[in-house]
Amino acid sequence: MKKILTALIFMISMNTIAQNTHFDISKDPKGDGLIFKGLITFEDLNKEPTFTWLKSGSDDYAPKEGWVTYLQNNLKRFSMVVFLGTWCDDSHYLIPKLEKVLRTIDYPKSLLTMYGVDREKKTKNGEEKKYGITLVPTIIVFDIDGKEVGRVTESVNKSIEEDIASFLSNRH
Repeated sequence: MKKILTALIFMISMNTIAQNTHFDISKDPKGDGLIFKGLITFEDLNKEPTFTWLKSGSDDYAPKEGWVTYLQNNLKRFSMVVFLGTWCDDSHYLIPKLEKVLRTIDYPKSLLTMYGVDREKKTKNGEEKKYGITLVPTIIVFDIDGKEVGRVTESVNKSIEEDIASFLSNRH
């Protein structure tokens, strides 16, 4: 009886999660993980107990102080759109670093839009087409007028904070 009750609670909770209107959750057909597809937040990712890569990657990362200070003084005038795959090793590596930097500089959540994609790099509502997404993670920075000032695709040149800072410094 206890096993049946536990299974029932698990099924109800998965059904409740899967009914989220912003993103879908499915089992990864090529692994034992989950795929989040659609509009997501760091809070959504952090709530998923199997996404240990996010917390450990963020906790283990030490952003370079000079670049953090620069971003703290300048990034809040820019918005960001991020595409990631919860199944993707490159996303597992880079997105926790981004989270740590954004948390460290107290970047406004209202300026960040984040999408999960499936293995075909598709979002729930087709946003990947608008931004020309073919690889993940992709981090796009926009100025106040909505013009793209730079993007990180799949990996960084130096560090996440230095690469983003270089986009901003090119705008001054």
